[in-house]
Amino acid sequence: MIEAVGLTKRYGAKTAVYNLSFQVRPGVVTGFLGPNGSGKSTTMRMILGLDRPTSGHVTIGGHPFRQLPNAPRQVGALLDAKAVHGGRSARSHLLSLAQLAGIPAQRVDEVLGVVGLQDVAKRRSKGFSLGMGQRLGIAAALLGDPQVLLFDEPVNGLDPEGILWVRNLMKKLAAEGRTVFVSSHLMSEMALTADHLIVIGRGQLLADMSVTDFISANSADFARVRTPQTEPAQREKLTTTLTEAGGQVMSEPDGALRVTGLPLPRISDLAHDAGVRLWELSPHQASLEEAYMRLTQGAVDYRSTDDRLAHLQAPLQPGQPGYGMPPQQPTAPEVSQQGWYAPPPPGQNPYAGTPQAPAQSPYAGAPQPPAQSPYATPQPSDTTKDAR
Repeated sequence: MIEAVGLTKRYGAKTAVYNLSFQVRPGVVTGFLGPNGSGKSTTMRMILGLDRPTSGHVTIGGHPFRQLPNAPRQVGALLDAKAVHGGRSARSHLLSLAQLAGIPAQRVDEVLGVVGLQDVAKRRSKGFSLGMGQRLGIAAALLGDPQVLLFDEPVNGLDPEGILWVRNLMKKLAAEGRTVFVSSHLMSEMALTADHLIVIGRGQLLADMSVTDFISANSADFARVRTPQTEPAQREKLTTTLTEAGGQVMSEPDGALRVTGLPLPRISDLAHDAGVRLWELSPHQASLEEAYMRLTQGAVDYRSTDDRLAHLQAPLQPGQPGYGMPPQQPTAPEVSQQGWYAPPPPGQNPYAGTPQAPAQSPYAGAPQPPAQSPYATPQPSDTTKDAR
């Protein structure tokens, strides 16, 4: 188990982590979430003894990392997949780590097979792709068969098959009773992988609860209701009925109604009693991403703004279409979408008009002869032929 108590880390005037306390229990996958710059990487470095806390402490199994006997056999970690000597092969890299920790060489071949790198074990790691580097980092974390594992963005660069493999691996390790602590920015993947969440923002704890409780606490479930679009009076009547029954009704851009405060059976009964026909009545539960964005919206340090590219576009040159005229948005040709029409014969455009000759630019000069290639073989002229 990992336990942090009053963990604080300052770099000069900058406070990266402040009074952070939490527990990472064995047997479950614990997700570690937070915006960029929130202190996740700093916290993981303090757990592994790479950074010394300004105050507070963090222990693994009741002991600081630096006091653990033969730590690689008890704790495995992937913080930076690029922390590999590029001139070494994958097997040589793992073999050097195994020798330092007293791990048999046989284990190196085992973990290479686990992560799927057995066929490239003798290749130098500097030629590895990002996904292959991630697999090598995971292999290093698994090398000592530890009971505590920490992963920082383990699926970064992996293809869909690799992401699924990592997800199943995390669940398998947790099912074996190990402590699994995973940091990630992929909310959709965390929703499928994690059982418990620890969320921080600007170095402080925001949430420490299960995924289900986190979504319920930071979102509001609602019912989506739709009435016939050709009968707006029905929509207004239903809105009034639901509001009088204690529900909160909001209109959505597509004409549907978002109803909160009333269960679906109650909405159905009220619509039936009011004589309103329903075309849709469906429940909506917020996703982990929606709940996360709602919780951390006030703890984001780096926000994007509208990117206006108009001033970056190259100015039109004389002779180009639109020169001297205000820019216009391109319009698509109006094509009927009703029915089905056979495709035109190859090479014919059914929407093209009469071919027009290309416009002559007023700035174009006299036609120039084609450039002579310096590698072309000179051809004899007619004069030469006559002379012969």
